[in-house]
Amino acid sequence: MVDRLRLEVNRALEELKAKDIVELDVRGKTSIADFIVVASGTSTRHVKSVADEVIKYAKKAGMPPLGVEGQREAEWVLVDLGDIIVHIMLPRVREFYGLERLWSVGPGAGEAEAAYA
Repeated sequence: MVDRLRLEVNRALEELKAKDIVELDVRGKTSIADFIVVASGTSTRHVKSVADEVIKYAKKAGMPPLGVEGQREAEWVLVDLGDIIVHIMLPRVREFYGLERLWSVGPGAGEAEAAYA
């Protein structure tokens, strides 16, 4: 189930040309999800469109989001798909918060992979 959802997230991100896509395997680091996917959009409109596409693909796969945050401002949109959490951000917001650095600290550091770059 998680693998199919990962595939659908990847398709959605590629469909709308999200930038700098990184998948972080956080199994064993947190109980909130197995994977965190971080991607950039080129503008607030692009961020919102990419998030909408992720939502559409997840619903089509029979796995609607548990929650979506940040759509109004669209500088950082979080799509909670249960086992996978997707963050679509403007590059400056992504750099400021540094989620990849945050989740790659500790045991298993370096497992962050540029999954779909």
